[in-house]
Amino acid sequence: MVRIKLKQTEAVSSRFSMDKLKSVSHKCVVYVCVLMALVLLTLQAGCSTVSPWTRSRHQSEQARLSAPYDQIMVKQSIIQNAVPKIQRLNDEAHTDLASTEIISHSENVVVALGQSEDGFQTWFNMVTFSENELNVVRKYFFVVDDKTKSIQFEPSQGLRFDCEVELDKEVFADPDVSDNARRIAILQNALNYLGKDVTELRDDPDMPDQGNRMIEVCWYLINQTFDMILRQLERSPILASRLNLPGGVEFDHINFDKGKIQLALNRDVAVVKIRVGAFAHMIETPKEVKPIIKEQVSKPGSEFRR
Repeated sequence: MVRIKLKQTEAVSSRFSMDKLKSVSHKCVVYVCVLMALVLLTLQAGCSTVSPWTRSRHQSEQARLSAPYDQIMVKQSIIQNAVPKIQRLNDEAHTDLASTEIISHSENVVVALGQSEDGFQTWFNMVTFSENELNVVRKYFFVVDDKTKSIQFEPSQGLRFDCEVELDKEVFADPDVSDNARRIAILQNALNYLGKDVTELRDDPDMPDQGNRMIEVCWYLINQTFDMILRQLERSPILASRLNLPGGVEFDHINFDKGKIQLALNRDVAVVKIRVGAFAHMIETPKEVKPIIKEQVSKPGSEFRR
């Protein structure tokens, strides 16, 4: 009798253990499925959003690269002040960049071209001076990062272009042109000026071969991006009315997915900002620009440092 009870107890205990094991196994499977679902959601969201940490890193990195562009003021800065900023001569915080950048110039244009050691990141700061007064009339900054992360939790490739351009009077001459058409013409005007300045640099016989190759690549990418933007605006001119709004106008880029463009006007100076791919989050609300105070200067006899 005792043996029978012991056998029954062992059988019940065995069944209880098996049921408990099945229950634990079932919970483990549920936990694993939930965890996998969370990971997939994170990956999916990461492909279209940028974390606050990455935003801060992008802004910090590009603040170093764009320092000359940020410090030079169109129609205010003069050649004696602007050239040392382009060359980073007096900026101890960026001496490492100054030692790796290629400095080149034509009669009225100065450019500093740089590239990362792995070759995936390329950038330039460029300014153009008035022929007579030698004030800055145009400035540009460009950077492209073409490196793809092995585990792409969030966008990694990106392109950024900034420019401030003193516009032709003809852009404002025709009162019958609509505001949207005028904004599109302003973007085309800015692109034309960039093409003119790049051509002037390329035609300079003293331009280094490496600098020529780098500026060619940069010009191709900028021109391609503007072409996509202008095509979209020509198809839907109403979009041009949003160019000065927070967030700008979104467009599709053939290489870097989504992008945004913003256009602001300060009297006769156009301020253009383009952010594509991983940098698209860096479009912010336009800020009011201080009134322009032009400095007059006589033409200096000093030469540029190469």
